[in-house]
Amino acid sequence: MHRRRFSQALAVLVLVATAATTGAPTATAESPTPARIRLAATIDAILADSRLDGAQAGVVVVDTATGQTRYDRNGGRRLIPASNTKLLTSAAAMELLGPGHRFTTDVVSDGVRRGGLLSGNLYLRGGGDPTTLAEDYDRLAAQVATGGVRVVTGNLVADDTRYDRTRLGPDWTWDDESYYYAAQVSALTVAPDTDYDAGTVIVHAAPAARPGSPPAVTMTPPNGWLRVDNRAETVATGQTTLSFEREHGANTIVVTGQIAVGDEPTSEWMTVWEPTGYAADIFRSALRRHGVRVLGRTVLGEAAPHDAATVARHDSMPLAELMVPFLKLSNNGHAEVLTKELGRVLSGSGTWSAGLAAIGNYVGGAGVDTGTLRQRDGSGLSRRNLVPPAQFVSLLVAARAEPWFDTWYAALPLAGNAERFVGGTLRSRMRGTPAANNVHAKTGSLTGVSSLSGYVTDADGHLLAFSIVLNNYLTSSVKSLEDQIAIALASYTEKGATTTRLVGPTTTESPHVPDGLECSWVKPIVC
Repeated sequence: MHRRRFSQALAVLVLVATAATTGAPTATAESPTPARIRLAATIDAILADSRLDGAQAGVVVVDTATGQTRYDRNGGRRLIPASNTKLLTSAAAMELLGPGHRFTTDVVSDGVRRGGLLSGNLYLRGGGDPTTLAEDYDRLAAQVATGGVRVVTGNLVADDTRYDRTRLGPDWTWDDESYYYAAQVSALTVAPDTDYDAGTVIVHAAPAARPGSPPAVTMTPPNGWLRVDNRAETVATGQTTLSFEREHGANTIVVTGQIAVGDEPTSEWMTVWEPTGYAADIFRSALRRHGVRVLGRTVLGEAAPHDAATVARHDSMPLAELMVPFLKLSNNGHAEVLTKELGRVLSGSGTWSAGLAAIGNYVGGAGVDTGTLRQRDGSGLSRRNLVPPAQFVSLLVAARAEPWFDTWYAALPLAGNAERFVGGTLRSRMRGTPAANNVHAKTGSLTGVSSLSGYVTDADGHLLAFSIVLNNYLTSSVKSLEDQIAIALASYTEKGATTTRLVGPTTTESPHVPDGLECSWVKPIVC
């Protein structure tokens, strides 16, 4: 990393000489103060790191109170934003759906009741809730039983028609399909735990008591929708090399490799093929436990009659609460459900195209120049998303005037805070610096793409909006460079003699992780 020190005079000359160059940094649209010249020099030196040789970098910093630009390098350049895309999606959802918006999953029937006999079909109707757990389906089944239904003569119909049947983003890469962050999107689905990765199952493998036996493999939640092909072996000693794979178009999980006697169990989050069937299987099993027999078969994807009678109902947490797991853990599934929900609520069409149009209309009205960007999904998993850093900053500045801003701001990851649902994907970053418990920002990661956009309060108490988007680098990670910029902003003061610059990295660099994966402290993947 370059450790050049710029004198004030030299910095002024450099800035003047390069002002006409495309992508050149400028401290402010007005005459730069000495402190802002030092800030610009500090950020320039960070971006001169050799890890960014041949890469593209866009950085914009704006004072949210005055609108003055503190720094701008390539602010208008379209770059792949990764999960910073969720800023657009989440802000539009808060405004257009509202913080109190809930998803409803209900059970309805078109049959005739005679005592405990229901002559007709029972419909499980999905409302898009990405947080529905197996225990929620169990409570729905309990409501059915409490209502007196004992036998259903017709079918159990899983109604997922609130959204279309396009399950995967059109630009998502095929090798992401089995990873939990690229789960299929359905209006009727199951989350295995309170991370709420809807459309996934957790596969656990524990060593057998004796070498030569297969490990014990179980799933959370237990279900009959997936099956396990266990080819793994328990060995006396050695390294655990277990691998879990689900083939395209199938719900068989193949377990291979080895695990030693006495080793800790291992777990993997796997996506499910066709979440609607997964939800129907979980619900049918719950009905059986509560003494309700469905004589017919399970049918997927048919709409319930409009005049069907409600038998049971479950409402999700409000959107304001959903923002926490969504943004703190960078949950891709939440982003895509919200995109389709926006389309459904605003235009009656639960599709990606309708939802993206709604997002574009909102952010355009909030001051974002939508003619300069392209959004292809809600989460940022698509590499065809292109957003200039300056447009993220425009949204961040405009959002401060919204009535839901405080909720949204609090839901962003908080740098250096060890609490998982507070620090989120910034939990381990910028600890022990002026940025810790200060920077509220959305992270983003794809191979060769890293981003960090959000807010930081400087040493003078001014709230700054910033966006850092880095593309086309070849090293494993450049997140320590983002951290250094954020720390410099947190340390900035017009009054001080210097602007703090961190010389060494503040984040342990990470090995390669699959596209779309953000830092996680529960799932067994290093990031």
